[in-house]
Amino acid sequence: MSLTGSFDRTLSTDDVLRRRSSLLQRLHIDGILLLLLLLLATGSLFILYSASGKNVDLLMKQASSFGIGLVAMVIIAQFEPRFMARWVPLGYLCGVALLVVVDVMGHNAMGATRWINIPGVIRFQPSEFMKILMPATMAWYLSKRTLPPSLKHVAVSLAMIVTPFVLILLQPDLGTSLLILASGAFVLFIAGLQWRWIAGAVAAIAPIAVAMWFFVMHDYQKRRVLTFMNPESDPLGAGWNIIQSKAAIGSGGVFGKGWLLGTQSHLDFLPESHTDFIIAVLAEEFGLIGVCLLLLLYILLIARGLVITVQAQTLFGKLLAGGLTMTFFVYVFINIGMVSGLLPVVGVPLPFISYGGTSLITLLSSFGILMSIHTHRKWIAQA
Repeated sequence: MSLTGSFDRTLSTDDVLRRRSSLLQRLHIDGILLLLLLLLATGSLFILYSASGKNVDLLMKQASSFGIGLVAMVIIAQFEPRFMARWVPLGYLCGVALLVVVDVMGHNAMGATRWINIPGVIRFQPSEFMKILMPATMAWYLSKRTLPPSLKHVAVSLAMIVTPFVLILLQPDLGTSLLILASGAFVLFIAGLQWRWIAGAVAAIAPIAVAMWFFVMHDYQKRRVLTFMNPESDPLGAGWNIIQSKAAIGSGGVFGKGWLLGTQSHLDFLPESHTDFIIAVLAEEFGLIGVCLLLLLYILLIARGLVITVQAQTLFGKLLAGGLTMTFFVYVFINIGMVSGLLPVVGVPLPFISYGGTSLITLLSSFGILMSIHTHRKWIAQA
């Protein structure tokens, strides 16, 4: 009797797991991605509460953005990749048009014009949407051509990448413009860009960087690069952020000082502690262990994205999934590198952790696209 009861309980547990899996499949939700995103969302609210100086209003806004982003993710996951591909060109044109509107009559804050502000309705940052639209546009264009792409198709692709890159650079927003550039370049690379062209692009980096230094970059951006090489040259000015962030990271040790007990952020030594430099707060309060756990979640997200890329059944899905996954990797790499002093400060927030509504909703929407590519693949395979 006991063996029969145990067997029945086992069957019951298996049935429950099967039903949950079936429900997620019907909703076109990837369970692994959803679990990882919810873990990041929960952890980020704890970190943000401390980094913002226990600002409940800011915490509620971030939680609301998470909720909106999750809804957007679920809705986007319902659409087949083929349906999305039809609307990509229109989305790209609308995105570029919004960037032009920003440059002409956008909302200015802290010396930058990056937002469109509709008083009493909404304020949003159009450049964030290009983080999805750029790789989607490249995937749409290249999936309709013979691969590897010819010189003509590479030239057209570069023109489509450079247009939003320049418009965002004019805002000025060097960090986001570089992410947009990388998101398009990754799709070109995945499409089979010939190695001699890649080598040529790498060789062109030096003269392009020199040209940008003299003709494009603003004085404050130049100071950031010079400070990156020697932060102690201006410890109370441009070098302050890097010096304080490294001090916060080092003072956390292995186990950290404890939640809400960080001194660098709570005593206002660390500027932008709830946005660009929030990982320094995490390192100070939760130590090396906390940082490693966060990196593990990021690695698992990236690994899942790469699995979805490999398993994608259409060329459009493969290019788009790969582009979105690698862009997310660059997003994480640049922020952590800049906060730890390995890269110049370019104003890139930490994905899912830093405060920011438009950025958060855009990131969750991109994972909705990944879920769509993966779950509709399963549906096609079973049909």
